[in-house]
Amino acid sequence: MTGEKIQLLGMTGEELERFVLEDLRESRFRAKQIRQWLDRGADIEGMTNLSAPLRARLSEIAVANPVRILESFRSKIDDTEKFLYALPDGNLIEGVLMRYHHGDTLCVSTQVGCRMGCAFCASTLEGRVRDLTAGEILGQVAAVNRRVQAEDPGRRVHNIVLMGSGEPLDNYDNVVKFLRLVNDPEGLNISLRNISLSTCGLVPRMYDFAKEGLPVTLSLSLHAPNDEIRRKIMPVAHAYPMGDVLAACRRYIEVTGRRVIFEYALIKDLNSDLRCAEELARRLRGMQCHVNLIPLNDVKERHLEAPDRRTVEAFLKRLELKHISATVRREMGADIEGACGQLRRKVLDSEK
Repeated sequence: MTGEKIQLLGMTGEELERFVLEDLRESRFRAKQIRQWLDRGADIEGMTNLSAPLRARLSEIAVANPVRILESFRSKIDDTEKFLYALPDGNLIEGVLMRYHHGDTLCVSTQVGCRMGCAFCASTLEGRVRDLTAGEILGQVAAVNRRVQAEDPGRRVHNIVLMGSGEPLDNYDNVVKFLRLVNDPEGLNISLRNISLSTCGLVPRMYDFAKEGLPVTLSLSLHAPNDEIRRKIMPVAHAYPMGDVLAACRRYIEVTGRRVIFEYALIKDLNSDLRCAEELARRLRGMQCHVNLIPLNDVKERHLEAPDRRTVEAFLKRLELKHISATVRREMGADIEGACGQLRRKVLDSEK
């Protein structure tokens, strides 16, 4: 990122004030003006209460939002909208806006690509290109807010899930900074209790994150009832056995008081029979948690398929019989390739 323009959206209030005083040689109140425009999703040219010379000088060294919506695709089934974003260096990321009666939820990316190598995920097929900055993560929220408010001024992003491309805890410092920025009462002021962070189980970082004092919901990509199956589909399981991962989850629950969500993608002929359901229930017994069952989005590159509906329902009923809280995730955006990584990969393939 060396030599690129300063990302104003990624600055804390103190950083922005220091930038205004030391770099721009302007009065302190300019920082407040700029912050108000940033929260509205404005670009520098749109900051009309700044003088034209100041806007020109600011444009030379900085960018308001480093994220630009390149394309969007809206589902005709459920109004879900998929976004392809362009970054200043030409990289592409994507996100999904899910519209609900209780508020809009945005799925954001934290890296360009991913290096975790999970077999069921399209985001990891090209590997990790780079981490996103805090400004680029926040920029996705700001860009979508601007888009939806242009249609309806009363709408905005209410909930955020860090479940797009990338492993959030593999980009730890930028993700933590993003969480503090998006929760800032002087900024977007989105409650941390309305934010979920998904991890494949980077155990040391899970313990670090529990100490941050950020009451977000932790979602653990489990996807198997034991290490033998988990290692077939998740390389991270070779480094961190399931016992260690679940111990870190219990610690997170103890420190934060928040229940943990276990993501479990059901894969045909691998982890979806009733024996797996029984073993999973034994593993999770007594834990303050919920299991989110996900019928797999087929990944043709890995020859993995979803089980049939009857198998999914039987798995759910067996967990419930064992007193494990569980639901089947509603499929959204099926007609617009809603799963993370699919759209970016399609564009990259077309350019080859």
